[in-house]
Amino acid sequence: MTFLSPKIKHLLVLIAKIVIVVGAFYFIYNQLMNNNQIDWVEFKRIVVEKQSFSTIFLLLVLTFLNRFIEILKWQNLIQLVKKISVWQATQQVLSAITVAIFTPNGIGEYAGKALYYDKKDSGRVIFLNLICNGIQMILSITIGLLGLLYLNAHYKIIGWGKVFIAFCFVSLLITIILFTKKINVRGYSIEILFQKINEIPKSIHRKNIVLAFCRYLCFSHQYFILYRMFDVEVPYLLLMSAITSVYLLSSSLPTFQIFDFAVKGSVAVFMLGIIGVNDWIVVFITTIIWFLNIVLPVSIGSFFVFKYKPQWK
Repeated sequence: MTFLSPKIKHLLVLIAKIVIVVGAFYFIYNQLMNNNQIDWVEFKRIVVEKQSFSTIFLLLVLTFLNRFIEILKWQNLIQLVKKISVWQATQQVLSAITVAIFTPNGIGEYAGKALYYDKKDSGRVIFLNLICNGIQMILSITIGLLGLLYLNAHYKIIGWGKVFIAFCFVSLLITIILFTKKINVRGYSIEILFQKINEIPKSIHRKNIVLAFCRYLCFSHQYFILYRMFDVEVPYLLLMSAITSVYLLSSSLPTFQIFDFAVKGSVAVFMLGIIGVNDWIVVFITTIIWFLNIVLPVSIGSFFVFKYKPQWK
């Protein structure tokens, strides 16, 4: 936009901010108002009857830690480009979440963070965000598969023969990737990706992995606490296996963050239904988690979107 005058650039940025924020709140309002599964009166009744204020406090603490750990992860990785404070990392993460609400699988988050840095650094910023999200995905897949196997051992969802076939297929896929890693497509290859990953100091990788694991514990136990609040007395390992399986299966489906609760809700109804959890409870809890982990951060992130000043030169 070098051919545009500063006033025009400022106006376009302002319009973009308004569209993002107004659009985000419209989508959130539309989902909340048109979701017949949400019965806040019933939720309030349950909370008052059980006097679960300490449980709610713990839930809110985990909600805060879920995003705060994500902020620490970003601060840890982005120091390879520029050292930033926790406050700056907070602005970038929450702004990116707000931008990502319009995009499938949160792809807009990459652009949202890159906009805070010089254009020459945008490629590296996007790559570091890929590493940030990548380790979280690897953990979700690994723990989710273990949970799915544990659940399958109790309820035999699919036969072990099919499990073995799936294992062989994954092993074959990994082997093909390793043998074709040197194949270059327009200057990119898996080998180059591995080299770039290895260039990141091991201390940063270790911290990223530890933080990612802590974050996984936080958002998975948000579900666990809510199910206990609603008198779901399924044994801990069995319930956590179902929860981790839901994350595994739902994360493999393309979706927009604004519809995240609908996707996770449909998957959760199936997985939790296997262990005997009422459909209404599953949908209700999934919606509450969506509100805590998406709606609240987007509401705060909208403030940072308005404060944003372009960094590209």
